Formats: sequence, structure tokens, C-alpha cells
Amino acid sequence: MTEPSGETAPEAPEDAEPTPDLHEEAVPDATPEATTDAREPGAGDAAVQEADSADGEAGEAGDAGAADVDAEETDTAEGEGEAGAESEEAKAADAPELSDAQAELAAQRELRARIEARKAEKEGTVASGAKLSGTAADLLAAVRAVEGGAASGGTFFEAAEPAPRRPSPEAAPAMTVRPAAPERPSAPAPATTAAVREVLAKGGAPEALAGQVAAVLGEGAAAALGEDPWQLLAVPGVRPEQADGFARALLGAACGPDDPRRTVALTVWLLERAALQGHTALEIQAVRAGLAGHAVPDPDQAVETAVSEGAVLVFQEEETPEEEPGEDEEESAEAPAPPAAEGPASPVLLGLDRYAMAEESLADGLARLVRTATARTWEGPELDRAAGAHGLVLHTGGEASRAEPLALAAAARERGLRALVAVHSDAARRGPGAAGAAVVTVAGLLSGTSGPGRDEDGALALDLLVVLDAPQLDVETAAVLVESLPDGCRLVLSGDPEVLGAPGAGRVFADALAAGVCPRIASRLPDPGPLGELVSGIGIGELNQVAAPDKEVVIVPVRDAGEAVHRTVQLVADSVPRAIGVPSDQTQVVTVGHGGSAGTRALNAALKQRLNPGPGRFGGYDPGDRVAYAPAPGRTVTGTVLSADAEGLRLRCGDEDLLVPKERVESALRHGWALTAHQAAGARWPAVVVVLPGDAAGGLSRPWVYTAFGRAERHLSVVHGVDQALARAVAEEVAPERTTRLRPLLEGLLATPEE
Repeated sequence: MTEPSGETAPEAPEDAEPTPDLHEEAVPDATPEATTDAREPGAGDAAVQEADSADGEAGEAGDAGAADVDAEETDTAEGEGEAGAESEEAKAADAPELSDAQAELAAQRELRARIEARKAEKEGTVASGAKLSGTAADLLAAVRAVEGGAASGGTFFEAAEPAPRRPSPEAAPAMTVRPAAPERPSAPAPATTAAVREVLAKGGAPEALAGQVAAVLGEGAAAALGEDPWQLLAVPGVRPEQADGFARALLGAACGPDDPRRTVALTVWLLERAALQGHTALEIQAVRAGLAGHAVPDPDQAVETAVSEGAVLVFQEEETPEEEPGEDEEESAEAPAPPAAEGPASPVLLGLDRYAMAEESLADGLARLVRTATARTWEGPELDRAAGAHGLVLHTGGEASRAEPLALAAAARERGLRALVAVHSDAARRGPGAAGAAVVTVAGLLSGTSGPGRDEDGALALDLLVVLDAPQLDVETAAVLVESLPDGCRLVLSGDPEVLGAPGAGRVFADALAAGVCPRIASRLPDPGPLGELVSGIGIGELNQVAAPDKEVVIVPVRDAGEAVHRTVQLVADSVPRAIGVPSDQTQVVTVGHGGSAGTRALNAALKQRLNPGPGRFGGYDPGDRVAYAPAPGRTVTGTVLSADAEGLRLRCGDEDLLVPKERVESALRHGWALTAHQAAGARWPAVVVVLPGDAAGGLSRPWVYTAFGRAERHLSVVHGVDQALARAVAEEVAPERTTRLRPLLEGLLATPEE
């Protein structure tokens, strides 16, 4: 659903507040994925078309490019060519957590060739790639012809002879070289930014983009942009039509829709947009369709050019039940393409180097943990026994099941092991059962601000790591996390597979479950009470009627978006505190996206006016405002504004004080009384108000409803204006699958001969 074009309907009259009706039927909220959120559209052509047509309200999924508070969503929706100018000072002052994690991943990329060479000397490479044939083989041949060291990703094309990474778990293998987290990259030099500003002005582009362009393209940004104006598409928020106008202003008649520079940049842009929707790769037909939609005359040639220049990588996961090792690889690379009618056994995929490397690294790292863990006999529950015997264990269940992995970590510490629990938000770290436990955030663990720290090889000093809310792990974060674990460390990924997927690219938890290469322990602990009954039913596609004698679930029918905003403010400010006993600052509003007449912007404006009125003298914010801050794309933290000074806004987020540089306030900060479901995933509040305006009906899906309703601990109010669309969404609307490569990689590395 795109953002509604109509104005916000007038508020309902200020009459006496009606007594909230207790409804036996749970109410749905509108799915941001299909509506205002461009995060999780279907794979294939639909994925590219959704990425193109999304109006920028990547509401929920912005989690990878802009998890809800995401700069990507803000840039696309509101920038229209300005793309949210982020200065060099802002870049340098970004929050340390995820910035350091991303910097570490970048360092790993630079050292990857050296690491692979060392491993090859010791024990041979791991065959975690895929073999190519047909169309893929032709594209591969083009890539190999020009690789010459400049093109990256060659290791992803050439499948090596399968060989175990370690001779045996007992062989005391050498530690993989892991660089320590480097310092944050410095801001672009002033001279670089000034030169870029001149080029932008010459092409009629906003000079405010200079800092972002310099940061993305590096020291030679001005020259690169002058030679290839379409590199402007690398800046988040810039659209193809804007880059085309910039190129025409610089190049005049020398450019056209079939310019190779344009087609390569568009191919990369389409894959970047797909990554914002959660895909790590796209089928080649979908990319061709996307190029055709942007007036590229010959999409086939455009794809071949992008591959030959190393801008994108090509893959084909070949299903080979019985194959003779050593022969197929050489033959497939040289064999002519089969007739079009026959087609490949599996789709040809295109992907970007960063996500291909992350998936390869993650699969290799998980295989390493599996093979180097020494089996032990641990007494206790099923999860404890599985964790003792295996290096990788998957644990599934609802909110109540979180007690089991927490108990596992506590028991491991009693056994003398170095055990730690990682979550994705401060709210989850302080959640039920976690009090007093050794619980840190994933971002804090990777950045070194919490946890045991790293040794000289860059490995964390751990024997067991438990990750809660594992569906929130994107592939890049997971790759850094797993590469940081030492050989022999046990990893337990725990989470609810029914919730919305990770805000970033990939579906790590779902792919690991689907691969079936490690133990999966399903919790038998049901979520208690009416809320638990309601959410559990939604998980299996049933919107059940539940008895709620203590008003655990309340339905508030509304006629239009204006009334929805009015009733939401009443619930948060008056009804829930008075009838339920939960104060306003512990009540969270969850809605479908940022835009629209009942999106986060409209709701936050109304809630601020009621709960913390003020002139917004600090960039639209006042002390006491609740805010949602995105220190990096895909990660949102909630907090309260403390003060402001010349450096920026100072926030209290959980137990930590943060500074948001003034240059980042507009692009990375929102008011936080109302969040989207992706922003809220992984956290819970005593009371939650889910807002479902009528114009959100087309965007509802079962995972979105499940996630939004599941954020409530004691009380759930549903501001319901979607009629029967809620029940239909719960019964029929399953979120589209993401296109990824992790599952076949894991199966190739860890599947037993019998499988």
C-alpha cells in the first residue's frame, strides 16, 4: 500500500470517551511490508517493481536500509533528490556500535584474500560456492576474462573440490585471522567535499549531497562523478530519474539510456533496493525486468556488462544428487548455453559482493563452529543436552520460551564456561528473565563496549554464546558475529520464527532452520493468558476469540484515520493509565508505517501535543520527548531527549547517554511515541496500542500482525478500522519469501552423505 494521498480526516468530537469494548476477536494492524514498508516484497519481478514503485515510506522494512527511523526511508520519501544531506562531521560522529561492526566487516573484506590463502596452505579451501552452467556459465566466462585482480568476488564463482575446513574437531586447528575492530573511518577531507560540491553544482544537483558523495566514492569522488555521473545513485535516496537529469546536465548529448555507465549503475541500484527489502540476491529475470522498466533498451546486454565489469556477481545453485567430482566444474564453465526451452535446473541469481561475501563467510563460520565443538554430555533439559553435544543449536518458541536459553547460559556458567547472552535492544536486555543475567546487545558486543572483549586474534573470549530474537539477525551482522567466535565455541540461536524478519538483508535464522543441518529444539512453553492465546492463534493463521476478563485485550472501532489518531491519544494519555494502571511512558503505539494519515508522523505529532507540548526548539524536539534513533541503518534504539547543545541532541537510551550530532538529527531521529512493527520487534512493553486505519488493509500480513500484537506484556488495545481485512490477512497473507543463498551454502557444507 502506498502512502494515502488524502489529508488527515478531522478528529472526532471531543465527547465523553466511550468505554473501550472488550472484543473476543483480535484486531490486526496493517502490514508495512506490503504497505508503507518496502522491506519484504516478493522475490522475482515483484521485488524489483516494488523497490521501484515504493513511495519511500519503507516503513518497516527500512530496517536494512533504514529501519523505520532509517535514513534511507527518510531520504527516499522526503528527499526527492536531496537524499538527506549527511555531512562529514555526521559520519565521523555516528554511534559507535554498528558503525564499528560494519567497519570490522569492511576490514575482513580487505583481508579475505590473505585469510583464504593461509587456510589453503593449511588444509585446502572450503567448497561453499555453487557451480555454473548455461547462461550463468556465459556470464562467468565474461567475468573471468576481465578479472585481472580488479574484479572482486571470483571465489564465489569457482567451486572448489569439497574439503572439510578442519581435519577433525580434536585437531586443535589454527585460529582464523580476525582483525580487531578498526577505528571509525575519518570524515572526507574538506578539499574532497569542496570538489564534489562544484561538480554537483555544475550538474544541477543539490550541493548538500557533497558530504555523502565524498564519503561513498572516496578521495577521487569529484573526478569519478565527472566521468560517470550515474555513480550518484550510490548515495542513499537518489533515484534513477534524478541521476539521469544530473548526467544530462554534465554530458549533454554524449549520454543515452543505453550508456554502459548508466546500465551498470542501474543494475547495482536495483540490487541495493532489493537488499532493503531483505534480499541478498535476485533472479536474473527480475533484474532484467527492472532495467526494462527504466528504459534500458537491451536489458540482457546490460546485465552482461555489469557482470563483466565485476559490479555484480552471478550464481546458480545447481542440484546435483550424483556427480563426479572434478569434471563438472571445468565442463560447466566452457559448455555452451543450453537451448532456452530447457532452462536451468535452478534460477540464475545476481548479487552484490558485500552480501555474497557475508553469506559465504557466515556459512563457512557456522560450519567451523559445528566441526570444532567437542561433544560433551550435559545433564538437564533438552536444550542443555543439545548444546553440550553440538556446536550450533537452533531454539524456537514464543516469548515464554526465552527463559530456556537464559537458563542454559546460567547453567553453563555454573559449569565453569564463559557464557553470554546477546539481544538486539536495551529493552530486551532488561526484559523478563534477563534481570541479573550476563546479557548484552549484539551491537555492544561487536563494538567492544560490552562483553568479554577480543584477544590478539580478534576472537571473543567465549565458550557459549546465546543470541535471543535471532530472526532479527541480518546476514552482515551475523557474519561478523560468527567470525568473532573462537573455534570450539558453542552458538545457540533462539527466536520466534513467526515474527517479522531482520531489518537488514538476509534471513539467517529461517535459512538455518530450513537447511536442517543442526539440532532444532522447539520449546513446549506456551505464552500464558489471553494475550498468549491470541498471539499463538495468529501464528497458525487463526484469529481466535479470547476471553479477557481483566481487559487484557480491548478493541476500539474507528471509522476513519482522523478518529484513529484521536482515539489513540485518548488511550495512551487517559484510558490505559486509568483502567489498566500502565502509565503513558510505558505504553507504546505501533502502526503500519511512517507516512499516511495515521502513520508514525501523524500519531507522534498528536501524542507530543498531548503528552509533551513544546515549540520543538531543538530541531523539532524538546527535552522530555520520546524518540527513536537510528545510529546505523537497520538498528533503532528508543529513548528520551535530555538536552541540546552546539554538538547536537543528547538522549537517554536505556542506561546509556547518547549524542546525536546536529547534522544527523533530521535523517536519523524521529519522535518515538509511535513506532512501526519493525522498529518495535525484539522489544516488549507493559501496554501496546496497535493502530489499524482503514487505508492500511491492503498491507496486512500474518507476520506483521503477529509481531505487533506480540509486543504487549499486560495489555493490548487495537484501534480497529480495517473491518474483515484483519481476519483475511491472518488466515491468508503470508509475507513473501526473501531471495537468499545461505540455505544451499549451509547444506553444501554440513549436509551428511545420507542427506
